[in-house]
Amino acid sequence: MSIPTGLGILSLLLFNITDTFFISLLGTQELTALSFTFPITFIISSIIIGFGGGLSAALARLIGKGEMDNIKGFVISGLLLGLVSITLLSTLGYAVANPLFKLMGASATLMPLIDEYLYVWLLAIGFLVVPMMGNNALRATGDAKTPSYIMMGAGIVNVVLDPIFIFGWGFVPAMGMQGAAIATLIAWVLSCVASLTLLYKSQLIGFVSLTSATVILTWRRILKVGYPAALSQMINPLFNAIVMTMLAKIDANAVAAYGVGMRIESLMLIGVIALSSSLMPFLAQNMGAKQYERAKDGLLGSAKFSIINQFIIYVIVALLAHPIANLFSNDESVIQYIVIFLYIVPFAYGALGIVIIFANALNAYNRAGNSLSLNAARLFLIMLPMAWLGKELHGATGVFAAIAIGNIMMGGACYLLANKVTDGK
Repeated sequence: MSIPTGLGILSLLLFNITDTFFISLLGTQELTALSFTFPITFIISSIIIGFGGGLSAALARLIGKGEMDNIKGFVISGLLLGLVSITLLSTLGYAVANPLFKLMGASATLMPLIDEYLYVWLLAIGFLVVPMMGNNALRATGDAKTPSYIMMGAGIVNVVLDPIFIFGWGFVPAMGMQGAAIATLIAWVLSCVASLTLLYKSQLIGFVSLTSATVILTWRRILKVGYPAALSQMINPLFNAIVMTMLAKIDANAVAAYGVGMRIESLMLIGVIALSSSLMPFLAQNMGAKQYERAKDGLLGSAKFSIINQFIIYVIVALLAHPIANLFSNDESVIQYIVIFLYIVPFAYGALGIVIIFANALNAYNRAGNSLSLNAARLFLIMLPMAWLGKELHGATGVFAAIAIGNIMMGGACYLLANKVTDGK
């Protein structure tokens, strides 16, 4: 399940890395502006990811118990939850964007660039709800391949359209940063149509009679996992926003580099993210069927995979750090910050992978509150104070080192806890 899921996630991340690459060709100002948008875009995206996880876990438990009645109503109610939530959050994001970015240290020259990208993106994200949450529903049934094809197609569309809308081609005028957001909008609209078609053919959605009581009951079941999972996802971009604020006080180029580093991080963690996404329905189904020992083997084996996989990737990326940095900037200061980031932060991605896997496993074990507490403690009680200390002692390098050390500490703790939380109780 993880291999096709990984391809789907890779396709989704192509949106981020493609936008970053082509926008970096516009200049350092545009790259910095894009980096400042990450907290809002990541927070809103995290809601979909969290609710999708809740839908997947709840649906997988129903399937594991053999309760197949009214699955269509369950999935449709879940999609409605995502659409309502994202509409409200996008409206809020539109209202708070400018004050937030000014608070983070964005200069007056950056604000028009931020606005032209973000406001189109806030419209586009509504069309991502069905593909993201619908794909989680399909994975809960064991089908990881077909939804991945949809996301791969959307990623390819974005790669093709990005340079056309950013730099102009034929009758299409050059639109700069706004062009990247428009390309994303078109790709997500097409993926939404394709996902609805696939869900209908898979008999996961259809014409059913829904009552308000049924919808609310479904929302409660999804939110039991989805709400804390979404909050857990949201605090990561919140932490990144605080780190960016720290870096903005050091050097605006460090903010640009950190934004690039976050995109590269997403690519480096594809294997672990795909594994954790597939692991959650695997665990939930086995828990529903009372196969506790099989669930334990899956969890601990996944944690070991994270260490081996991420170390191999780290060695490759560290060796290629300078060529990778040169892809995203021709500014020597930005390049140097990216290289330092790639030498230090990814060293701890094996441990970070264990944290991601364990947090998702807690959702499958119906301990989503524990997952939220774990992530909040990692970011705000351990890593944030360490990042502040690192900034005071060694500037941006100290911040990067603090992030790596914090992830190593929490990864070790999560592996020890994983041996104690697999009893199915």
